[in-house]
Order: sequence, then structure tokens, then C-alpha cells
Amino acid sequence: MIAVAGLGVLIILVIIAGVLARHLLLQKRPIKKVVKSRATKIPRFEIFPEKEVPPHKPIPKPVPGIPKKLPKIAIIIDDIGYDKEIVKKFIGLDAVFTFSILPYSPFQKSIARSIHSKGLDVMLHLPMEPNEYPMVNPGPGALLTSMSPDQLINQLDKDLDSFPFIQGVNNHMGSKMTAVSTQLYQIFSVLKKRKLFFIDSRTTTETLCKPSALLLQVPFAQKDVFLDHIQEPDFIRKQIRRLIHIANSHGEAIGIAHPHKVTYDVLREVLPELKKKAILVNASDVVHIGT
Repeated sequence: MIAVAGLGVLIILVIIAGVLARHLLLQKRPIKKVVKSRATKIPRFEIFPEKEVPPHKPIPKPVPGIPKKLPKIAIIIDDIGYDKEIVKKFIGLDAVFTFSILPYSPFQKSIARSIHSKGLDVMLHLPMEPNEYPMVNPGPGALLTSMSPDQLINQLDKDLDSFPFIQGVNNHMGSKMTAVSTQLYQIFSVLKKRKLFFIDSRTTTETLCKPSALLLQVPFAQKDVFLDHIQEPDFIRKQIRRLIHIANSHGEAIGIAHPHKVTYDVLREVLPELKKKAILVNASDVVHIGT
């Protein structure tokens, strides 16, 4: 009995010693700091083709004659929703810009309210499948060519309901999706029911957006110039001059830019001269039905 009792005491002492040793080891271990990851990741702005998609409007040679009234120019700032401060800067330039917001971006609703309160157009920058998918993901809410009609319409409805005051839509990426007529008909059918316009960002020469919009009588226009796919001041100035030239030739033109600091700086610099040569308007002022 004495031996059994002694063995029991020994076992208890061994357990206590093990607990104490573990406690001391844990105290000596360095405490790791918990680093919180970013809740949201800014998606890639755009995929620009190696060769710029040529303008869809032929540019005629200038003909001397009676001076015309100033043409209209709409400048759309794409990929909005991840930076509230850059939006404030563009709005502060005292010019008419249209802002196209990515769905499910962290500041989409507050930005949409601030833009709408200034009397400016709010657009949905609708993510669509590019040719490079899945290596390049257009981001949350993307419309994919693999979707069934029900999946496509359901996702589009969710995107359109993700923030308020949407007046029109333009495609984010979409070089593959905008070349598939059957799915474009489904997309434009929804836009027609909601009385929204569509502007083709023209990320491919194979785009079928124009005939689809014509068939369904959706107010429509196409991008003429990307202003800042090369983020260099001289290049952006050159693209703005090109935009003015197209507007003078056809009475109106659409430029698409992105929320880069260099774009903001150049626009702030050239705005006084730009306002002398064109009337800056909302995107809704340059869309048309059946043309």
C-alpha cells in the first residue's frame, strides 16, 4: 500500500512539474503581433491593347469656313470607388466630369451620393470578361461568357442595385464579353427596362455593342480616346488635343480617363484652354438612340 501511495504521489509531482515547465516556456516565447490585412484590394484598372483601338469616327481633314459653335466633350473618370479623396479633387476642378463606379467598391455609395449632389452623371463601371480571363480578373460582380442567361441577368441586376443614382453603364475590360452578341442582347434588354444608357469603352475592335444597342434602342455612344493609358503628362496632353480634334470634326467626343494623380494634374493645367475649345458635358448629353 505504501508503495502504491508513493507511486501516486510521484505521478502527481511529475504532472505538476510538466505544467510548470510548459508555463515557463510559453512566457519566454516572443509575442507575435497580429497584422490586419486590407479589407479590400483595388482591382486592375484596365487592360489596354498593345495597339490602340482606332477611333470609330473617321476624322476628316479640316475645311476652312465659318467658325462652328463649340463642340461637346464628355470626359468619363473610370474605376471610381476605392479612393474618396481623388474624387473630391476632380469635383473641385469646377468642370463637368462623369464618374463611373466599380460595383462593390468600399466607398461606392458615399461617392455616388456626393457626385449626384453636384448634378453630375453617376455610371456603373460594369466588369466584363476580358480575353485574358482567368489570368486577369475584372473584379467583383463580373459578367462572364460562361454564365447562363439567368445567371447573367441576376448578376447584372445585383450590380445595378449595388449603389444609387446610376444613370448609365460602361464596360470595365470586357474584350471577350462585348464580342458575344447573344449575351449583349440580354444585357441591353435589362438596361432598356431600367431606362439606362450604355457607353462602349471599346477595349476591342471586335465589339458588337453598337448593333446590340441599335437593335434594342438603348441610348448609346462609344469612347473616342483613352486619355491616360500611358501615365505621362506629355502623352495625356497629346490625347486631350486628339480628343478636341475629334470633337471639332464630329460635334462631340468622349474621352475616358482614370483616377491617377498625373491625370488630375494635367486636367487641372489644361482646363482653362479646354473650356475655350469645347463645352464639357455629362455623358448622358452625348448618347443617342438608333445612330
